[in-house]
Amino acid sequence: TLFRSQETEGMQKFAKEIASGRCFSIIFKVHKKNLDLIASSEEEAVHWASGLTKVINHSNAMSQKQKTQHWIHNALRKADKNKDNKMNYKELKSFMKAVNIQADDRYAKKIFEKCDKSNTQALEDEEIEEFYRILTQRKEIDVLFSEYEKMKGLMPSDTFMEFLTYEQRKMVSAEQVSALIDKYEPSEAAKKQNAMTKDGFLMYLLSEDGGIFNVEHKKVYQDMTLPLSQYYISSSHNTYLMEDQLKGPSSTEAYIRALSRGCRCLELDCWNGPNSEPVIYHGYTLTSKILFVDVMKAIKNYAFKASPYPVIISLENHCSIDQQMVMAKHMKTILGDMLLMAPPDNNLTDLPSPEQLKGKILVKGKKLKRVDDGLAHNGPSNAEAADVSDEDEAAEMEDESVKNHVSSKSESSKLKLAKELSDLVVYCKSVHFRSFEYAKEHQTFSEMSSLTEGKASKLANESGTQFIVHNTKQIGRA
Repeated sequence: TLFRSQETEGMQKFAKEIASGRCFSIIFKVHKKNLDLIASSEEEAVHWASGLTKVINHSNAMSQKQKTQHWIHNALRKADKNKDNKMNYKELKSFMKAVNIQADDRYAKKIFEKCDKSNTQALEDEEIEEFYRILTQRKEIDVLFSEYEKMKGLMPSDTFMEFLTYEQRKMVSAEQVSALIDKYEPSEAAKKQNAMTKDGFLMYLLSEDGGIFNVEHKKVYQDMTLPLSQYYISSSHNTYLMEDQLKGPSSTEAYIRALSRGCRCLELDCWNGPNSEPVIYHGYTLTSKILFVDVMKAIKNYAFKASPYPVIISLENHCSIDQQMVMAKHMKTILGDMLLMAPPDNNLTDLPSPEQLKGKILVKGKKLKRVDDGLAHNGPSNAEAADVSDEDEAAEMEDESVKNHVSSKSESSKLKLAKELSDLVVYCKSVHFRSFEYAKEHQTFSEMSSLTEGKASKLANESGTQFIVHNTKQIGRA
C-alpha cells in the first residue's frame, strides 16, 4: 500500500521538518519494515506516487496465469547466477526449491538429461519449459480430464458444465461456461469449438474461478446485525512487537500492519513513561518502548482502511493515575468521534451489532463501579478514582520470565484506576473468569474475560456447550 504523508513512525521521527508533499511510504503486507521515501521536490513525489500506484494496481489486476508466470520467471532469474540465460543442473535445483517443487534427485537428473538436447550440460528456452512441464505434470489432472473428454484432446462445453456441477459443486449457465472457456482456453481453435484443451482446463483449475474459495465471499456476505458476541473477532497478541517477545523492537508499524490485514482487536501494554507520556512495551522484558500517543495516531489513520467494522483497543494498564488521565486525553483528542463514548441505543439487554458499531473504536479495560448502586454499569462512574483488581493479563502469556514477575504479585493487589480512563470503557469491561455458572448469575453482557489458550482448550473439551452459550452473551478472548 502507498501512502503520501508523514504518518509512519520513521517519518514522524526523522522527517518532521520536511514538507509533507515530498514524503511517501510503502507499507508491505509481509514481514518487512515500511519503506519511507523523500523526493527532492513535491513534483517528483507526485511522479513517483503515480508510477508506484500504477504498478500496484497492475499487480492487483493480474490474472492467476499472469501471476504464476511472473512468479516462475522471477524465480528463474534469481536461480540464473551467472546471468547467461542458461540453467545448469545446480541452478535448476535452486529454481525447483524456490518454486516449491520436490522431486527425487535421480529422477530430476534423468529429466534434465532428457531435455538437454544440445548436450551442453545446460538448458535454455524451450528446454527449460519442457523440464518444468515434465516435472510438474500431475497424473490426477490427466485422469480427471479423460473422464470428461469427449473428443480427442478436447472437453466440450456440455461436459465441462457437468464437471463444474458435479465436481466443483457450482451452479452455472451455458453462457457462464462459455465465458470461462473464452477466459482460460489458450487455443483459438478450441475456443471456436466452445471446448477446452487440457492446458485450458489446467489454467482454469489454477485460477481464482477454479479455487475452493467462493469468490463471492471476498466481500462481507454474513448477517452483520447480530450482537457483537455472536462473531469471531480477528485479534492480535502483543500487537506492538515486530519480532520476538523478550528483546525485540516495539513499533507503531506493527499496529499499521495488523490493521492493514483486517485485525479488529489490538493489544496495548501501557506503562509510565518519561515526561508524563505513557509508553507501550512488553513489561518485565527487554523490548523497546514506543509512545502511547504515537500508537493512537497510527490507529486513527489505519483503523478502517481494511474494514469498516469496529476496532477494540485492549488496554493492559500499569500506569499511575496521572498518566492514565493522559491516556484518556490522548484517546479522546486524537480518536475524536471514532471513539465510542456511549451506547448507540438504549438497548441494555445485549451487545450492539458490528453494523451499529461501524467506524467506531471500543476500549477494553477495567471499569469503576458506580457508588450509588454498586453494580457494573455502562455509563460513567461517579467516583473520581478507586482501586480495581490488578489481574495482569500478562500472567496468561507463555513467557516464563513474564509469568514469574506477575505471579510474585499478591493475588489481592490493587490498581488505582482514573475515572477519565474508566469512563471510556463502554462495552468491554475486563473481569476475571471464575466459572460459566458465576458469569451467568453475576456478570452482564458488557463484561468480558481473557483466557489462556490452554484454559480455553480445556473448557472447550470439558464444557463445550456451556462455552458456546457463554460466548453468545459475552465476548471472550483467548
